[in-house]
Amino acid sequence: MAHFFKIDPAKPLSEREVEALFHSSTDGFIIGGTDQVTAENTAFYYERLMETDKQLFLEISHAEMVLPYADQFLVPMVLNSPDAKWVVGKFVEALREFSPHVPFKRITPLGYVILNAEAKAAKLTRANAALEKKDITAYAELAEHFLKLPVLYIEYSGTFGDTELVREAKAVLKETKLWYGGGIKSREQAAEMHEYADAIVVGNLIYENFEEALKTAEIVR
Repeated sequence: MAHFFKIDPAKPLSEREVEALFHSSTDGFIIGGTDQVTAENTAFYYERLMETDKQLFLEISHAEMVLPYADQFLVPMVLNSPDAKWVVGKFVEALREFSPHVPFKRITPLGYVILNAEAKAAKLTRANAALEKKDITAYAELAEHFLKLPVLYIEYSGTFGDTELVREAKAVLKETKLWYGGGIKSREQAAEMHEYADAIVVGNLIYENFEEALKTAEIVR
């Protein structure tokens, strides 16, 4: 079981807050965002966290986010988008331009299923968030048996998800890990979702209630 903090490069954090995150009980950090992400603000936070002995991932949603000195990259594939651009199209474009320089051994593909229709990522990718339990388990089986993805990421982004739905998805996975992100507002909610997911990702809470966000990392100890 694992806990990750997700840092949005476009949102400000004080030096004190960055230091507190650095020394928290979390297992690692994901740097990534949807809006106003640039090479400069991505590098700003990556360089402040790169000395950590915890896992540090750079989630690539924009080409300008790629830092040549980053060690681990996450590449999202939005499985429930009807637009193939957000599943494979973006990566084909990138490979056409950068293929000789792509560090494939340092890339982890994430199979995203976005379940909050109001989330920025859902609107951007036109993700079909009106899914039932059978749909979710089907996506889980697709991720594991057809696509052979290392991670299925259930994303509610801004609202707390259905724990029963997450449990159903986890029940059909054996090799693929299940990560959950979205709407965690307290240590108790973190513990509740952590019972079913292999990893939870806490992002917005960092900017809404910093001290409570730190407490969510304690559940994995």
